Amino acid sequence: MNAYMTNGTFDFLKKLRDDHPSINFYYMSGDSSTLVYYEASSKSIFSAGRSYEAIIKNGELQESGFVVMNNIPVTEDGAAVFEDRFKQRQQNVDSMPGFQAFRLLKPKKGNTYVVLTQWAREDDFENWKNSDQFKKAHKDGGTKPPAYFADRPFITSYRMINLDDEESM
Repeated sequence: MNAYMTNGTFDFLKKLRDDHPSINFYYMSGDSSTLVYYEASSKSIFSAGRSYEAIIKNGELQESGFVVMNNIPVTEDGAAVFEDRFKQRQQNVDSMPGFQAFRLLKPKKGNTYVVLTQWAREDDFENWKNSDQFKKAHKDGGTKPPAYFADRPFITSYRMINLDDEESM
């Protein structure tokens, strides 16, 4: 399964739904722009955007909620180790209250993986971050980044936009 995302203005991106009614788009509002995301086995419809392979997919994305994307640049040599770490991980996050979906997205170009989690509310994500399950899942995180990190990871967060509820804007 492939995953695609692109950023732009809300007014521009919301037209995608009219132009491609068979695609289930997910719209998200971030600090500086709107992001649209979708999953498909076909080629991307975006002329500019990012393409990924969804190598782990748990839960179903919802049209409402809070999304956190941990963007992790990984060295070419470290990609297999990084992916294996996630494949072997405990599924602790999946059982947390408010959890909706998890995706491990491998970039088709470049080296920045995306660990996407979706939560019913931002508070649910904060509760996960403060939980014993989080500490256990990240116990090997220490102060020194793993050797497979190509650069410092960064987090982006979004609020889902339900286009059927125009008041969400």
